[in-house]
Amino acid sequence: VYLLFQALRQISQRTISTASRRQIENRVAEHQKLFQEDNGLPVHLKGGAKDALLYRATMLLTVFGTVYAIYHLGVSSMPKKQK
Repeated sequence: VYLLFQALRQISQRTISTASRRQIENRVAEHQKLFQEDNGLPVHLKGGAKDALLYRATMLLTVFGTVYAIYHLGVSSMPKKQK
C-alpha cells in the first residue's frame, strides 16, 4: 500500500511540475507570418488542408443538424392520425 501511494505521489508531482525538461521550440513568429500573409484566404482556412477539412465537416454537421431539427419540428407540429 505504501509503495502504491509513493508511486502515485511521484506521478502526480511529475505531471504537475512546472519545470519542463524538454525545450519546446518557439514557433510563434512562423505562425504570425502564415496568418498575416495576404493570400485571399480567410483566417480560419490558412492552416492548410486540416483546417479546410475541419471547416467542411463543421458545415456539413451544421446543415444536417438544421435540416434534421426543421424536419422534426414539422413532424411534431402535425396532429397524430386517429385510428
